[in-house]
Amino acid sequence: MTYPIIKYRNVWFTISGLLVVASIAALVIFPLRLGIDFTGGALMELKFGGERPIVQEMNEQLKEQGYNDISVQPLGEDGMLVRLPGMDEEAHQSLLSSIQNKYNETEELRFESIGPSIGSEMSNKAIWSLSLVLLGIASYVAYAFRKVSRPVASWKYGITTLIAALFHDVLIPLGVFAILGNVLLVEINSAFVAAMLTVLGFSVHDTIVVFDRVRENLLKDHGSFEQIVERSVNETLARSINTTLTTLLPLIAIYVWGGESLRWFALALIIGLVAGTYSSIFLASPLLVVFQKRGRN
Repeated sequence: MTYPIIKYRNVWFTISGLLVVASIAALVIFPLRLGIDFTGGALMELKFGGERPIVQEMNEQLKEQGYNDISVQPLGEDGMLVRLPGMDEEAHQSLLSSIQNKYNETEELRFESIGPSIGSEMSNKAIWSLSLVLLGIASYVAYAFRKVSRPVASWKYGITTLIAALFHDVLIPLGVFAILGNVLLVEINSAFVAAMLTVLGFSVHDTIVVFDRVRENLLKDHGSFEQIVERSVNETLARSINTTLTTLLPLIAIYVWGGESLRWFALALIIGLVAGTYSSIFLASPLLVVFQKRGRN
């Protein structure tokens, strides 16, 4: 059975366009909440053996200790995440002792402290990493498909992959996390950047599989370009869906049972992989047909 995916490309473009516009709007209205990896500061995760204090009570204690620029967030039933300005180990131990003296059976599960200069350096590295990966993707795809430069120029395969990967598969998770940052105070950290780089790699791999089938069919078939792309997408459809499903199953398990530190990393991957599979099937290949028709006209 052949599904008319290319035939109804305007429907898929509309869905993608709405998702991308909604993501951009979310990023404008709710700027990303950056973690200490990029802004610098200290992060302390606490677990209370007894009754957990309310947020206002913890805020007051921290202010008594001289910390004003702070953020306190409840975690689960007995945890709390405290974000403070950067501190050395002596100040950290002093604050921890103060909290443990007031709240018995309090356990520190995690402590991280990053200076502002290191945070700025990591921000720059994250931007450079994404930029270089995208440039490398476009260049590689354009080179790989140089032998099928008719009826669509090989560089357009690279541009199509870039559009699908960057403006769809990365923007959508960013929009979701902008909303989560505003509602649940979820922060963007280095793990999120790693998740986006993974999503880019997965999306490009899936798109290249479809494009490679297009290349094979172009070299041996003589139908119209739209017919060849339609057949190629259908021939790789089951593989794309099955690969995504088998990848999603362990990620969903990590999201549900992996703990707080892995939950948002897994969610970023889940959203990105679903968006990447959609773009490989319903966005990248139909865009090739649009390029071919406009080039012919």
